[in-house]
Amino acid sequence: MSTSIAAVGPAVDAYAPREIAHRIETLGVTKARSDAISVLLLAVLAGAFIALGALFFLVVVTRPVGGFGTTRLAGGVAFSLGLILVVVGGAELFTGNNLVAMAWASRHITTGELLRHWGLVYAGNALGALGTVGFAVLGGIHQLGDGAVGATALAIGQRKVALGFTEAIALGVLCNALVCLAVWLAMGGRTVTDKVLAIVLPITAFVTIGLEHSIANMFFLPYALVLRGVVDVPFIVGALRNLMAVTLGNLVGGTVLVAGVYWCAYLRPHQETAGVGEGTPVSG
Repeated sequence: MSTSIAAVGPAVDAYAPREIAHRIETLGVTKARSDAISVLLLAVLAGAFIALGALFFLVVVTRPVGGFGTTRLAGGVAFSLGLILVVVGGAELFTGNNLVAMAWASRHITTGELLRHWGLVYAGNALGALGTVGFAVLGGIHQLGDGAVGATALAIGQRKVALGFTEAIALGVLCNALVCLAVWLAMGGRTVTDKVLAIVLPITAFVTIGLEHSIANMFFLPYALVLRGVVDVPFIVGALRNLMAVTLGNLVGGTVLVAGVYWCAYLRPHQETAGVGEGTPVSG
């Protein structure tokens, strides 16, 4: 009986943090060396997935009845759909792929390969998000609730362009720390249920707190611009400034606070702290 339990244990336990680090490092090499067409197609999907999560969020938070915090919490759960689709469905998301930096830090890929991958994914995410804006406008989703959903989208867009540059960077740093931690935790799971549960809380947290995600903003800002119905130059300038600042913050949060820290803990050369931070096994 004990032999049977021991044999089953590793198949149902979550991967230990050190194993997650090695899995992400290996996956980073594969991602960075994938052909451009595949990466771009999967990146377009990811941009659309995040935009769909953003649309879900917009509808859920429109005309709140449960108070500010409760409404934001519900909206965060709804927005989690985006990353669940990316991770479980399979797609390439710029913010989550900041973890590819772990393979670069280990010198398994070159700087050129890393930047090529990030560039393709960022461009593909933008295309996917913008395409979803087009379908949302054509489908009249902004008219739901007698136009209340559109009013919510406009208010969100205006609030984002009003953020200061430093403020947007800071919110971007914290956001992608949580997004990359969600991906990290999902990589520790062995089943779809594991991955979904690992994703929901970190993503719900960043949305509830009001942090800034560059790919989500590739949907929110153009959507708000189209709904304004005019070529608003100040709004466009503010939107571009927001995307620049938030993208920079996301890069720092993902590559430094998550990829960098975990690389130093588990993957740096001559690292000899085996067992440190491994956590407690799930099963006995």
